[in-house]
Amino acid sequence: MNVQIIAALALAALGGAASTLQAPINARLAAHTGDSVAAAAISFAVGMAILSSIALFRAGLPDGSALANAPWWAWAGGAFGAIYVWSALATVGTLGAVTMVAALILGQLTAALVIDAVGGFGLQVREIGWTRLLAVAFVAVGLVLSRV
Repeated sequence: MNVQIIAALALAALGGAASTLQAPINARLAAHTGDSVAAAAISFAVGMAILSSIALFRAGLPDGSALANAPWWAWAGGAFGAIYVWSALATVGTLGAVTMVAALILGQLTAALVIDAVGGFGLQVREIGWTRLLAVAFVAVGLVLSRV
């Protein structure tokens, strides 16, 4: 494995840890606001403020014509992020962190298999072999075991 792959894996693991921390923190915020959707919206507002500040510092405002030329589905990422954040904070109290994360990962891997198989959203097509299917099956078994 080269350094670029190791760095990407480390960054992805950091993102996974952050998403795990985010769910119970947002659930606590929901307890104080009385509404999980409001808590998710506040979470997104804080994230937007941070990311907007970083983006402006790094590169300034994006070119409007470049944004106008983006495919319609490129705008859906925020909607899917909202579903992710809300579903995590709405279920972590019932499922616990381990089971909630296992369920999220199983959903992610299932969708990822389809995206890889068809080369969705401009990604390179990647073969779905038995080892990748087995990896997803292991996560499914882990999800079941997390509730035993």
